[in-house]
Amino acid sequence: MCGIVGITGVPDAVSVLVSGLERLEYRGYDSAGIYVNDQSGQDYLVRRVGRIANLKSALTPAIKGITGIGHTRWATHGVPSETNAHPQYSADERFYLVHNGVIDNFEQLKSEYLADVKFQSQTDTEVIVQLVDRFVVDYEMDTRAAFLKVLHLISDDSSYAFVLMDRQTPDTLYVAKNKSPLLIGIGEDFNMVGSDAVAMLKETHTFMEIQDREVVTVQPEGVVIRDFDGNEMKRDTFRVDMDASAADKGTYPFYMLKEVDEQPVVMRKLVQEYLDDEGIPKIDPKLLAQMKAADRLYIVGAGTSYHAGLIGARLFERLTGISTQVFISSEFAYEQPIMAAKPFFIFLTQSGETADSREVLVNVKKQGWPSLTITNVPKSTLSREASFTLLLHAGPEISVASTKAYTAQVAFQAILAKALGMAMNKENAANFDIKQQLGLVAIGMQAIVDSKDELESIASRYLSQPRNAFYIGRGIDWSVALESALKLKEISYVQAEGFASGELKHGTIALIEDKTPVIGIITQDRTANLTRSNLQEVVSRGASVLTIASKHLSQPDDTIVLPDVDPLLSPLLSVVPAQLLAYYTSLGKGLDVDKPRNLAKSVTVQ
Repeated sequence: MCGIVGITGVPDAVSVLVSGLERLEYRGYDSAGIYVNDQSGQDYLVRRVGRIANLKSALTPAIKGITGIGHTRWATHGVPSETNAHPQYSADERFYLVHNGVIDNFEQLKSEYLADVKFQSQTDTEVIVQLVDRFVVDYEMDTRAAFLKVLHLISDDSSYAFVLMDRQTPDTLYVAKNKSPLLIGIGEDFNMVGSDAVAMLKETHTFMEIQDREVVTVQPEGVVIRDFDGNEMKRDTFRVDMDASAADKGTYPFYMLKEVDEQPVVMRKLVQEYLDDEGIPKIDPKLLAQMKAADRLYIVGAGTSYHAGLIGARLFERLTGISTQVFISSEFAYEQPIMAAKPFFIFLTQSGETADSREVLVNVKKQGWPSLTITNVPKSTLSREASFTLLLHAGPEISVASTKAYTAQVAFQAILAKALGMAMNKENAANFDIKQQLGLVAIGMQAIVDSKDELESIASRYLSQPRNAFYIGRGIDWSVALESALKLKEISYVQAEGFASGELKHGTIALIEDKTPVIGIITQDRTANLTRSNLQEVVSRGASVLTIASKHLSQPDDTIVLPDVDPLLSPLLSVVPAQLLAYYTSLGKGLDVDKPRNLAKSVTVQ
């Protein structure tokens, strides 16, 4: 959950590194650092606690380099501090290393090989860089051989993305990865490495994948990839045709607000990419054949993606008739249930790098089951390793709190469910006019985001002071309640929970106090009156009640009224005011909306 960027062969490596780290700050922001070498005998290490801005303020014009590595950290081993910040370095200050991931057996390696070394930090990363130095100095190995020996000693369960520099070969980056994301950026007379293409788009749009358990040497004139047995691997490049400015905030104060506002455009983009002029989905027939052959669909996700999967399950069951189950990836990885005879797996992941989901995919592949990854990031790990991949086309999502990726996941599952249902000759699917409905959703989303002033006022009135809040709903509205509560808790630190409204009286109502906010979501005909009845139960206990209701179910005193769309797609609208309520609650508390404490965007550790 840290960010890495490295470059070799440019006259001003410092500015490239800092720019790249700023674009990766969503991955970690408790400390940051760079190491640069001018290849003429001068090198510099600068590390600071806190945001990239603190690092930038410490950089003087004298700090220059042609080659360098940078890192923005989200702490796993050791508290945020300068000594625990990356790059970490060897005792003789010859080697410098940045690392994303967790080394499970670092304590064992430390006691077995480095008992006589005085460590500066509490990190597992320092163990690795000290080991490289030990093998070079004591065993007279060259740097690549020593690096490879260390990689062989790291336990297979560990996750890592490493970029190593040696002061004696200052034009070279030594690179390796296992379970953590890392890409090579290809330039003219320079080359790069980064955790995400977005960190390198200002310099290049041409990239090369790194597979797990490979060692890569990156120099200005070229890139050499070898597997752990020393065999050179040939790898094609690929192009990312994304404007670097797409990852900029523009005039917005926070990425989250920009990304909320982009949701209508994302809906239209999905229509453009996946529906023809008649509204018929354009989905690979081979994928549909594999899904059609399944007797059960399993949707796997974490956090927001799990919540999107809960809605997807209803879409698949309603439009295809195939039984569908949803699992939290970190649970499924270690508590696999009794499986159906012909399972098909759908992995929902914004980043395509979620470690918990990848652990499930590895097990799925071992058992020979087919799989689909639905992700926002092309060429990401889960997209490469699944049987099929389909992209969300939502554009870069930088804020830690996912908004447009969530609604893209829900909308795309609706498209896929319709495609599969039509392939199975299901009447419900044939009658589901997804193109028209997503057009109505886009219009409805725009109307909601255009009413920001009203939503800011509601957030200030109801959510700025209380320590606790509850979202409630039934059926598909309950799924939205879970996601809405997650948005509120993660960026405003209000203890928010989503509940099935019928469960309130089975325990949760004991938590209702005077002025406790309870937000009811009401978009389904069958359950609307039941949820309103549950809201009356909390009103009688002193709760401050807000309602988010579809227009045809609305009453005069409802707080937020949504435009009508097909009930299966109502989550695409009901979640948007919840996103904005969370945003304005966080903003009103003076918090950093995009970078909530203790969280990072891409969760690449288990």
